[in-house]
Amino acid sequence: MGICHSAHEPSFNDSEPLSPRVVGRKHSLILSHLASTAISAHSQETIVDPPEKGFPVERKDHYISLPPPLFDERLVTADLVQSDSSTAYKSFLQQYPEYKLTWLLDSLRKSDFTRLDKSGEIYVDYMGGALYPESLVRMHSAFLQGNILGNTHSVNSSSQLSADCVREARESVLAFFRAPPEYTVIFTANATAAMKLVGESFPFTKSGTYVLGADSHNSLHGIREFAHKADAHVVYVESTAQGGLNESCTKSILMTHRPRSKGGAKALFALTGSSNVSNSKNPLSLINYAASLGYSTLLDAAALAPYSTISLWETPVDAMAVSFYKMFGFPTGVGALVVKKSFLSQLKRPWFSGGNVDVVQVPGRLVTRAHELHEQFEDGTVNYALLSAVTDGLRLLSAYMPFLPLRLSCLTRYLVFSLLKIRHDSTGRPVVRILSRRPNARLKAIGEQADTASTVSLIFLSPSGEMLPNSFIEYAATTSKISLRTGCMCNPGGVAAMLGFTNDMKKLYEGVTLKDFERLVGRELGVVRISLGLVSNFLDVWQVLRFVEDIIGCQERREDVWKQWKKQKGFTEGADTRQVGQAF
Repeated sequence: MGICHSAHEPSFNDSEPLSPRVVGRKHSLILSHLASTAISAHSQETIVDPPEKGFPVERKDHYISLPPPLFDERLVTADLVQSDSSTAYKSFLQQYPEYKLTWLLDSLRKSDFTRLDKSGEIYVDYMGGALYPESLVRMHSAFLQGNILGNTHSVNSSSQLSADCVREARESVLAFFRAPPEYTVIFTANATAAMKLVGESFPFTKSGTYVLGADSHNSLHGIREFAHKADAHVVYVESTAQGGLNESCTKSILMTHRPRSKGGAKALFALTGSSNVSNSKNPLSLINYAASLGYSTLLDAAALAPYSTISLWETPVDAMAVSFYKMFGFPTGVGALVVKKSFLSQLKRPWFSGGNVDVVQVPGRLVTRAHELHEQFEDGTVNYALLSAVTDGLRLLSAYMPFLPLRLSCLTRYLVFSLLKIRHDSTGRPVVRILSRRPNARLKAIGEQADTASTVSLIFLSPSGEMLPNSFIEYAATTSKISLRTGCMCNPGGVAAMLGFTNDMKKLYEGVTLKDFERLVGRELGVVRISLGLVSNFLDVWQVLRFVEDIIGCQERREDVWKQWKKQKGFTEGADTRQVGQAF
């Protein structure tokens, strides 16, 4: 019997009177039951003690090991029979028979993401944000309706319930990332806020150093402002042509700029775990290498955590930033800095606020910070009304995470190699140019980890080989009910490397705008990004491929959409269209 996540299994009566703490405990145990029966290749250990009353004992950092569930073809073929994708699906399974091992994710989609099939929307922007499971929202709504939550800074019973939810969420984050006891969790608004917290508090000095990769999110680039303010050195590791870091080059730079003496100037190394645009996964071993040289280390895991297992036992980074909506869609507006207490003790906040102090002298300058280290870095009141949803979201993701890399590996490889085969019907030239890193290693078993993410960044080409405007592709995709993303994705270094614009970056000047930069290079900046995630399936990928072939690759249909797009943009027949590209 497979694991089928549902809001009603195990069931509880939605009309049942709900007493304080009861609902939260019920829905936590429901999802914990799912997590405890998931398959994992991370450990062959099996929990020996039987669970009490049908619920699992504490899992610590391993799952129960079970044989793979049998493939239930009914879950994945019902929608295919009614479309012309059936033949393509059979061919796909011949190429990737291991895809059948991941059918449990089809079960999840059937139970918790019904709105996708009802709406007909093809969602391929998981790197922008994951979709929320419907039962997670329903259960959290029931919890809120059945309980009274108060401000955690009070001591009454409603406040205590909120504090219990916050504590449980903190413990769940530490367990999910397999964090040793020396770690704690600081809840923030998102991963960006978590990285800013490190940047503004890090003890940069004139002889200190900040090392990071060019293929990084702007949230990491922004930390250089704090380094510059302290006259510290900012050193970039150049991006490869397909994004990401060259490991040997990175080690050489780290060695060259390493701290020269213990207790001297501080150096910070920030690593992007997975690029949000280039599909590169950087080796986490660089964290251990940098630490051995005396660097403090920061991991941007916002794009890595949604699809890869992270163990802080194996990679003891000083601080790691995540956003939960990237992982399981709900709630938004909540992120975390998972951080060593010893590292926190070295940081100094440049200000204080309600919630992170014990005593403030007014008037005066004296302030005593809160006793708990994590409280010193959480500004004001944490989002206590939503943090129990984080606990449940992590438990749900734990149940399905072992299957995710294998599924995404199959789908991403199929998408990449199928896109490369599509040609314009008028000239026979390629329709796309893929710029992001292509997957090399092919996964064959549940629990294996991929060498890339599940993102495809590309540009679309006209029949003559010129780049089609990204804004046109976005418009055409929208008319076909496909949600993808275009632009630089807040990662200018990665996009510039993939497009070959790195040298043009040197020509920028104070006050330059995006339009100025586009005039400099002669076309729209950015790429088209297609990213897969938790409940992506074959039909999603197939419909994207059909869009590329039938709308972009077909001259007649492309011309029709082009005219509609130009009309919407307000172009006249005689207008200069150099900035939007020439399609024909």
